[in-house]
Amino acid sequence: MLQRLKAIISSYPEILFLHGKLPGLVLCAVLLLNPSAVLTGMIAVVAALSFSYLVHMEDEFAASGAHTYNPLLVGLSVGYMYQITWVTVGLAIVAGLLTFLATAMLIHLFQLYLKLPVLSVPFCVVSAILGLAVFHYHDSLHPALPATTLTRFDPELPLWAAGYFKSFSAILFSPSVLVGIVFSLMVLYCSRILFLLSILGYAVGTFFRAQLLGSSSLALQDLTGFNFILIAMALGGVFLVPSLRSYLLAVIAVALSAVVLDSAHVFTDSTGVRTAILPFNVITLAVIYVLGVARSPFLAWSPGRTPEETLENVLADRLRYRGQQQTLFLPFSGKWKVWQSFDGKWTHKGSSRYACDFVVVDDAGRTCSAGGSRLDDFFAFRKPVLSPVRGWVIKVLDTLPDNAPARVAASDQSGNFVLLKDVRGFYVKLCHFAEKSIRAAEGQWVERGQILGLCGNSGYSPQPHIHVQVQAGESNSAATIPFSFVNYIDGDEYHANDVPALDHEIEPLYPDKRLDALVNFVLDETQNFTVHRGEREIGRLAMKVCMALDGSFHFASDRGKLHFGRHEGTFYFYRADGDDPWLQLLLLALPRLPLAYREGMAWNDYVPVGLATHGIKRALVRFLSSFYPDLAKIRVVQTFTARNRIETRIESQLLGVRQTATIELDDRKGFASIKCGDVELRRLKEEPVTAEHESPLAPIAEIAAAPTRSPNEVSERSAAL
Repeated sequence: MLQRLKAIISSYPEILFLHGKLPGLVLCAVLLLNPSAVLTGMIAVVAALSFSYLVHMEDEFAASGAHTYNPLLVGLSVGYMYQITWVTVGLAIVAGLLTFLATAMLIHLFQLYLKLPVLSVPFCVVSAILGLAVFHYHDSLHPALPATTLTRFDPELPLWAAGYFKSFSAILFSPSVLVGIVFSLMVLYCSRILFLLSILGYAVGTFFRAQLLGSSSLALQDLTGFNFILIAMALGGVFLVPSLRSYLLAVIAVALSAVVLDSAHVFTDSTGVRTAILPFNVITLAVIYVLGVARSPFLAWSPGRTPEETLENVLADRLRYRGQQQTLFLPFSGKWKVWQSFDGKWTHKGSSRYACDFVVVDDAGRTCSAGGSRLDDFFAFRKPVLSPVRGWVIKVLDTLPDNAPARVAASDQSGNFVLLKDVRGFYVKLCHFAEKSIRAAEGQWVERGQILGLCGNSGYSPQPHIHVQVQAGESNSAATIPFSFVNYIDGDEYHANDVPALDHEIEPLYPDKRLDALVNFVLDETQNFTVHRGEREIGRLAMKVCMALDGSFHFASDRGKLHFGRHEGTFYFYRADGDDPWLQLLLLALPRLPLAYREGMAWNDYVPVGLATHGIKRALVRFLSSFYPDLAKIRVVQTFTARNRIETRIESQLLGVRQTATIELDDRKGFASIKCGDVELRRLKEEPVTAEHESPLAPIAEIAAAPTRSPNEVSERSAAL
């Protein structure tokens, strides 16, 4: 029952794209100024909830905001328009049941066929049904009296300000300047981005509509201007990643909705069917659908609880995961130099732009000895070429002769080659093999690291080198597509998934079975920690391995989730959900871990800005990063200082963030300790215990902002990075 009550309370802020109990309680309290609407709204939601229980959909009802806020909207509209009688109560019950049916059906259809949110379309449908039906109920239904309680204490404001606040409050059928002020302040408290968009949307919409109507007062007094507010908030900050581009799209959509709004008014005037919120649904869904068809990167595919949270996660992810889905292991062992990369200065042009060439050099950077007059003088000549993927051998050619140094065969650019089809569906071509050195046969299955042949100088090749490209088809003329390499080291810097820089010497790094076993977490496994500030215990953390419906894994505590996974030889903590500061500390201290070891090896990563800032500074940075994304760069540099010890440096020059952390890996599984600033998580060796907290916990951001302590020195190489 408590869970259902929370679902009802949470349905109020969902209408304004807010989440949480506090906004729900505040909105409920304010709406009590219009008790008739609140009563019928609650009746409609309870009716929908009861029906969901009857048909065994109560879990879906509680989990989906659309299941709750659409019945709430319909119920509020009934109480707003008609006096409370037994007929009105019955109508609210019917409205709640109809809205639940419409919501459940439309959610399924929208998600399955259109890949769209349902928004308040069920409310529009049921409102239209009720609007037509009440023509027959004039003797039973009586128009509601003006809710003077709502407007009794309204302050005198300029027409544009009063219009904004009244339109804001009209979203929940409580048109009042004072209620609108409370609503807007609640939005401002939860999200500065949504507050800005609400003002921007209303200003643009009313201005554009005033030009069309030829009257500013008519546009400002029309309470259906809430459509402009909702459209701007939905497109600028909720369904799109907040940015200058999303703000511009929101402005364009708001301007378009002014025409749709006036056409809806004509329809309402001629039929009596209320279509006040129709423009919001039509315009918002149309824009989202078009962007979805285009697979736009501006869509928020994994929205957070607020636009600020969505933005900081997206900005961090763009920096964290720079590689491609077409990932390759390096096709050689030992150190090789990147001779030519994407968009190379010689041959990697046009449809062949995505390719990499590798050569072997000595300490002086030379590719050959003794003047290079013979092929045997070149260090790369007849070195093994390894398969970079798992898959099938599609084509092989190895009968072409090797060119003399500084000569090329222009008639056959690829020379001797092997074409592989990766199990993921793309093709990998390796070129310039030595004559009759290829060991792979067409139709053969190969594993990563398996020898395909020897490096040669056939085709368009002035000196022995390995050419690698990825293409979508098996044709010799197929265009190349972007790809990246995994698990390699450049000097002392580890790269999990990236394109190596031109002229850099790189080397493949092979997985360490011990490290792989340390992070091989299994379902229901629990790790328990005590949390200390100095030597004083301030809390405990019990995190349990769980699986989500999509098959991904996370550590779950009583206050949040920490999502993790392994990909291509690297262990990642992807993101932290909820409000557990100790899970957030773990993400801040160790966002990724290479499953390969080399002493002194360092690697870079980034974390969401909210983990490393706090208070007003965090709120300001989250807001301003939608205009200036570089502001949200929180760089993390990590170094293996010993086999079980990792030193971490968290920094941002722009924000003045500089913090250190130390991670001690356990000998058997997981982490022995994680220290960040003056807070340390120490692993318990006992059986799982219940997580309890001695006192309110300080936000993780305060830990990140604390003065730097004096942990062991980070290696000079790491500091240089």
